[in-house]
Amino acid sequence: MWDFDGSVLSGGLGDGAVARVAKDVDEYIASAPEAARGKLAELRRIIRAAAPQAEEVISYHMPYYRYRGQLVGFAAYKDHVSLFGALPAELGKELSPYKTGRGSVQFPLGKPLPSGLITRIVKAHVEMNESG
Repeated sequence: MWDFDGSVLSGGLGDGAVARVAKDVDEYIASAPEAARGKLAELRRIIRAAAPQAEEVISYHMPYYRYRGQLVGFAAYKDHVSLFGALPAELGKELSPYKTGRGSVQFPLGKPLPSGLITRIVKAHVEMNESG
């Protein structure tokens, strides 16, 4: 993530921790580096369309969505945006073009967001939370 002069931070809460927590998702997006704002707004739209019943909060210093438990969160970085939350194993093949980590996937800023894939990830979380 970034501090409010646009530089990448490291250390403290982990690589990319922000200096100050945004009070809401609008503030988070508005304070993001300009190159990432459009992707963040698009991620937000995709998530809200896939889970309109979800509550939008700031958690772990980033936008997060809850519905009967945690769904997903997202954050901006220097050259990508990340979607956080357990990644459904059945989507492994679709996730293979992207860099993934433990419970995260990175989408490069210079490429279109895979809205269908993101929708499937969010809906899988909704289904998991509703079933148990």
